[in-house]
Amino acid sequence: MKIRWKKHRLAFTFQAGTSRGILTHKDTWYIIGENDNKQFYGECGPLKGLSIDDLPDFETKLDAVCEHLNTRSIHAWNTLGFVDSLIPELNLIGFPSIVMGLETLQADFLNGSKQEIFESSFYSFESPIAINGLVWMNEPEHMLTQALEKIKSGFSCIKLKVGAIDFEKECWVLEKIREQYAEEQVVLRVDANGAFTEKDVWQKLEMLAAYGLHSIEQPIKPKQTELMRQLCKDSPLDIALDEELIGVHTFEAKENVLEEIDPPFIILKPTLLGGFRETGEWIKAAEYRGIEWWMTSALESNIGLNAISQFTATYPVYMPQGLGTGSLYHNNIPSPLTVDSGGIYYDKDKTWDFSEINK
Repeated sequence: MKIRWKKHRLAFTFQAGTSRGILTHKDTWYIIGENDNKQFYGECGPLKGLSIDDLPDFETKLDAVCEHLNTRSIHAWNTLGFVDSLIPELNLIGFPSIVMGLETLQADFLNGSKQEIFESSFYSFESPIAINGLVWMNEPEHMLTQALEKIKSGFSCIKLKVGAIDFEKECWVLEKIREQYAEEQVVLRVDANGAFTEKDVWQKLEMLAAYGLHSIEQPIKPKQTELMRQLCKDSPLDIALDEELIGVHTFEAKENVLEEIDPPFIILKPTLLGGFRETGEWIKAAEYRGIEWWMTSALESNIGLNAISQFTATYPVYMPQGLGTGSLYHNNIPSPLTVDSGGIYYDKDKTWDFSEINK
């Protein structure tokens, strides 16, 4: 197996506002394997300013990974625990997105280069996964328009980014949505990306709770364990941990986070958490404690999104997932992934086009 990597800059179709700033593009790196005239793909897509492997030497690490893998026989790739063995060999514990890329590439190889990463009804029978419609930060009127358009197109769950513009204006958007759609009609989630502080978090949660929200993701910055534990216990609005999970590697450490904070929900981003085996550990630890979860993409291209969607479908999910990011970019990798009526599905009438990667 010959292994190489290629960088690709994904260009947003709009200016995507978050509490951490405006996004106009997102860099991602593909790992490509070639054997017997077939190609296999994985995606390493760290998020700038958030992923623990958003590092200056990221490409140096990719060079070392490819150099090492090019010394391994093709038979090694047939071993189910091959990627796990590479983590200590190549010191990948601090490079979660590379681990996910390798897991995806190996699964693509084992399944014959069909882009079937996990066996599921999502891939085999085009079964849809319900997803939330994502509303990015913008002027309030624009956010409201986004939300209403998504509801009319079939989304029954809307997620809004909050924490960057005037808080009262964000509340105005929620109020206007609720004037038209009750809780029973449309589920509303908000994501603060850690924007609230110890001084204002309680007041803001009280105000948000008045709009009948399902939950809020990461209201405060991570590693404020005692405050987060108290919020999860006493907040009028259910809390979902997100950034709090990043950089937690052992199963025991995962259990400790959930025991200490005891959240109602956790958000799972495999690219940030260390791939699918690590994400599966979070699910196991959460479900044992009665903590619910949903999966969210981390602005990957369709290669990563496809893998995450298929992984999600191996579980009996019922809540809308955060997998609606495929249409964000001008230059995404064309794929069978299709969003329609509030769900994502794998349309086998459509094909993959990897020409951008293979230039």
